Amino acid sequence: MLIYKILRADEWSAFQSQGETLGAPIDLSDGFIHFSTAPQAAETAAKHFAGAEGLWLLAFDGSTMGEALKWEVSRGGAEFPHLYRKLALSEMLWAKELPLVEGAHQFPAEMT
Repeated sequence: MLIYKILRADEWSAFQSQGETLGAPIDLSDGFIHFSTAPQAAETAAKHFAGAEGLWLLAFDGSTMGEALKWEVSRGGAEFPHLYRKLALSEMLWAKELPLVEGAHQFPAEMT
């Protein structure tokens, strides 16, 4: 199953240059890297990145992440994927800009 990570431009740049990341500031404070499934991603963007420009959407295959990927109950009682280790750039399937259009982030068609 594909899972998704939203990063700000500076976080994406750091990930690219370092080849690995422990995530965004919220991930560092929570002790794991937050991901979303395709149906969860738009709500994640609206809740945590409202009005933000310069975002990037990164896709990963959750089935390759082993036991470090845990599905845990979070927002609204839904299970979200959380990664309890560094994330390697080599694990990424693709990255796309996440444009803000009329106040809403526009997700790529391949997520549906």
